[in-house]
Amino acid sequence: MKQTIQLRLGQQLTMTPQLQQAIKLLQLSTLDLQREIQEALESNMMLETDEDAEVSADAAERDELRRKADAQVDAEVNAEQSAMPDDLPLDSNWSDTYDSYMPSTAHGADNSADFDLFAQQSRPQTLHDHLDWQLNLCHLSSRDRAIAEAIIDAIDANGYLRLDVTELPDILGDSTLDLEEVEAVLHRVQSFDPTGIGARDPRECLLLQLRQLPPDQPFRDLAIRICDKHFPALSRNDLDDLRRHTKMDDEALREALLLIRSMHPRPGSLVADARPEYVIPDVLVRKRNGIWQVELNPETTPKLKVNESYAELIRRADQSPDNTSLKTHLQEARWFIKSLASRNDTVLRVAAKIVELQQDFFEHGEEAMRPLVLRDVADSLELHESTVSRVTTQKYMHTPRGTLEFKYFFSSHVSTASGGECSSTAIRAVIRKLVAAETPNKPLSDNKIAGILSDQGINVARRTVAKYREAMGIPPSNERKRLA
Repeated sequence: MKQTIQLRLGQQLTMTPQLQQAIKLLQLSTLDLQREIQEALESNMMLETDEDAEVSADAAERDELRRKADAQVDAEVNAEQSAMPDDLPLDSNWSDTYDSYMPSTAHGADNSADFDLFAQQSRPQTLHDHLDWQLNLCHLSSRDRAIAEAIIDAIDANGYLRLDVTELPDILGDSTLDLEEVEAVLHRVQSFDPTGIGARDPRECLLLQLRQLPPDQPFRDLAIRICDKHFPALSRNDLDDLRRHTKMDDEALREALLLIRSMHPRPGSLVADARPEYVIPDVLVRKRNGIWQVELNPETTPKLKVNESYAELIRRADQSPDNTSLKTHLQEARWFIKSLASRNDTVLRVAAKIVELQQDFFEHGEEAMRPLVLRDVADSLELHESTVSRVTTQKYMHTPRGTLEFKYFFSSHVSTASGGECSSTAIRAVIRKLVAAETPNKPLSDNKIAGILSDQGINVARRTVAKYREAMGIPPSNERKRLA
């Protein structure tokens, strides 16, 4: 095959390291960005924060003034007390002449044993930890303790026992265990806190909680009878069936059902000590002089600068390894500062455009939310749609109506009778408002809600109403029915 030289003209998209860094910073959340900035400060000697420089200078000045003041006080007060006097009055105290001496608590054996430096870093308490702690307080034989430990291990996070007690002899490898002995230990575990723990189904969970109420609790016996004998009708919220079988009047039935609903169907979730996850907003939205203004959260974007002391050490003509390293760090620091400034500018522009397009929401609430897609913001700001998608991911804004994610303001639309469009968020708000104002004994069905929306000019089908209702966690009409 003959070799030839050919000239070919083409275009190729190449991402520079600066562009890759800018895209990476743009899609980071607030917490991830703070971690990235901290890593950059630790790895790059050229980077520093303006706040640290000011604080360090102020701290050094305060320390110098404090040392001078202490030296002056020591010279004036302790000048005559440097030596022990020969004679002291009989009624004098040691503290009148000398300062009392207190040993340092940092090295004291008594205090260091009680101080836990990592107390705030310990893992949260789980449900099994809480049950094991109560089990250790019980005086049980080794045989019963083994059964109780197997039962506790089979309890899930909601507090239900996910094990057939007839399988315990095979699990423990003890064929001499009988069912009565296992049931006795199970009843002991079910007496632990929280009430209702160790139940095998929701019916038993409610019964355990109701039976631990005081005997003089009003409507306690009626509630126990409903859960024990008529639980299928209770789970269906079939009020007519309950009224027919229990022979109760409406007042007694309503009070008994209110007592049952006050019980917790998942008692295990009461013990789960999950650490709260705080949301740090990226931008702040305020209304000043009748105008909505958007600004960056100063706590999330620290001011970075190049360390001038290290920058002055760079010599242009020097090609030594140390000088080359300084040049590399200086270039990386300037890229990082520029990429961070570009990210903040893009986030602020997108947030300001969202507030501008959704101004009716900030003025009137969810029902005034307008349909919005990423392309609308991208076209207005002359950005690519993927850039807007990166900006709106895991970014939050603090508004008078709460801390909301950028994605919250983007929603699909439904056509109206007048030829316009209505946001799905606004439709959800209308459905929530209609359900809150409905009559308890005659709740609105999905067909009825769709008819009301159609009368308001919003054309939605019944299945669309059902989809929005389920997304908001609202039960169907038969489960929302209550006695008047």
